[in-house]
Amino acid sequence: MQAQGFLHKMQAWLEQDQVQYQLNWDVPLHVNALIGQKVRFVVTGKKQCIGCGRSINKTFQQGYCYPCVISKAACDLCIVRPERCHFHLGTCREPEWGEQHCMQRHIVYLANASGLKVGITRKENIPSRFIDQGAVQALPLFEVTSRYHSGLIEVLLAQHLSDKTNWRKMLQGQPERLDLKRHAVEIKALLAPQLESLVRQYAIECTEWTGPVLEFSFPVRRYPAKIVSYSLDRSSLIEDELLGVKGQYCLFEQGVLNLRAFSGYEVQIFNE
Repeated sequence: MQAQGFLHKMQAWLEQDQVQYQLNWDVPLHVNALIGQKVRFVVTGKKQCIGCGRSINKTFQQGYCYPCVISKAACDLCIVRPERCHFHLGTCREPEWGEQHCMQRHIVYLANASGLKVGITRKENIPSRFIDQGAVQALPLFEVTSRYHSGLIEVLLAQHLSDKTNWRKMLQGQPERLDLKRHAVEIKALLAPQLESLVRQYAIECTEWTGPVLEFSFPVRRYPAKIVSYSLDRSSLIEDELLGVKGQYCLFEQGVLNLRAFSGYEVQIFNE
């Protein structure tokens, strides 16, 4: 088998209770089918901006060219700091993009990828956002009407919970199962006065989520003994047995590769 294309975030979905991964190239590549085989990643040296599609020599912010970084709303600081969204001030770089991505219903959630954490995502990104983080469990808490409002609530909860995933721990094995519903009850009770004040101050339309805890099984035959990162900048060739996929990482015998970190790089993939 040989496949070739520019890397980007893998598409992920659930099928028979297990996460499936695919690279949507001209000829789609089902990544799960490569698990257990020796795989060769060959970097061709070509790079392409995932924003505008032009050929570039260097990528920024996981796949963009520099002009896109300074002009696209998807590259603005508020993407990683949603509480700093400035759409309502009329200063969004791309108002139409903001309408489609930020002024939509968002979810504030708890997840367990490397331990308990809080996060946000567009409602339409459930469950793919949880899968991208390598979460084995997730529980939506609140539904609001914009990314900005979800960011404000996340900041409040992050005073008591982590808002980041320890990616090394996430790739070392299965985390201990958590009682997310119990944690949800506890954090809501602890922050009830502050949350009520926040909702009033910013006129947030906040609805509590009543759905079940979501659980995910990733296609990993075994976890690598040591977490060492492969870099497509340091090496143009990776030749190793693929042990599994979790989050946006390919887990090999000798190292792990974050495919999303090298978005825009053209590679050829061979298997034996």
